[in-house]
Amino acid sequence: MDVRQLQILRELGELGSVKAVAEELLVTPSAVSQQLALLTRSAGTQLTRKEGRNLVLTDAGRVLAEAGGAVVRAMAEARAAIGAYREDPAGTVSVCAFHSAAQALFGRLTARLASRPETHDGASPAAAVGAPVPRLRLADEDVPQHGFPALTARYDIVLAHRLAHTESWPDDRLVVVPLVLEPFDVALPAGHPLAAREELSPEDVAGERWVSSRIGYSPADVLAAIGAVASVSPEVAHRINDYSTVAAVVAGGGGLGLLPRYTATIGLPAGVVLRPLAGIGTQRSIDLLIRPENAGRRSVQRVTDALRALMLDLVDEAAAR
Repeated sequence: MDVRQLQILRELGELGSVKAVAEELLVTPSAVSQQLALLTRSAGTQLTRKEGRNLVLTDAGRVLAEAGGAVVRAMAEARAAIGAYREDPAGTVSVCAFHSAAQALFGRLTARLASRPETHDGASPAAAVGAPVPRLRLADEDVPQHGFPALTARYDIVLAHRLAHTESWPDDRLVVVPLVLEPFDVALPAGHPLAAREELSPEDVAGERWVSSRIGYSPADVLAAIGAVASVSPEVAHRINDYSTVAAVVAGGGGLGLLPRYTATIGLPAGVVLRPLAGIGTQRSIDLLIRPENAGRRSVQRVTDALRALMLDLVDEAAAR
C-alpha cells in the first residue's frame, strides 16, 4: 500500500462516492477504483462494500482510512518541513463558508488582507507595502450541519455552524477554531403587536405563522425547540434558507422569522425589527474547521487570525445597534 492509495481511501470515507473522489483528486473514476482494488489486495481484507449505487467503507476500511489519515498528515508535515510551503505567507488559501457568513465576512476579509500587509523584523507598515499576502479562493456552501466536516476535503478553512447543544465537531481529526456563539433573534414587522416588547418567550411566538429554513438547518431546529417549550406545533408558511429573503418576506407580512444576530442583519429591510428570545437556548456555535496538515501553514494562520478579528467586529457592531 502507498500513500496515494491511503489518501483515496480516506477521501472515499469523507466524500462518499468514487465520482466525488475522482473529481477532488483530478483523476478518473476508473483510476480511483483501480487503486482501491490494489489497496484491498495489499491489506488482505475487504475495505469497501456496495450500498445502493454508492461504494462505502467497511469497518476495516474505516480503521485503515483513519490510520491512512495519520500517514497523509505526516507526509504533509514532512513536505512542509523541507520546503517553503509551510512558511509561504502568500500561499493560496481556499475558504468556504455558509451563506450568511460568506455575505458578512468575505468582502471584509479580502479588504483586510489587501490593506494590512504583514510586517517583518519590526518594520513599519509603510515599509511593508507590497509584502506578500495570502491568495484567497472563496466559496459558499449551503449544507446541513452534519455536512461541514466533509468540506475540509475540498477547502483549507471551512466556516461551519452548529447549535450549541448538538454533537461537537470531530476534533480528533480536525482542528476546530471557535469564533463566536451567535444567538437567533425573532424577526417581525415593526408594526406587529409583539414588537413593542424588549424580549419574547416561546409562548409569545409559537402560535404565529413562520418563515423558516428547510429541515436540518439551524432556524428549523430552533423553531422546533420553540414549539417543544410552548407545547405548540408552529405553522411554517414558507421554507426559505436565504436570510435576506426571509427578512424580505417578514417585511411583507408573510410571518415571523428567525435571524442570526451577527451574520444576517446587514441590509435588514426597513420595518423589520429583531427581538431576543428568553427562556430557550437559541445559540449556534460558529467555528473554523481545518485539517491538521493545513492548520500549521503560515498563510492559513493569517487568514484564520483575520477571520477571528472580523467576527469580533461583527459582534461589536451588533452591540452598537
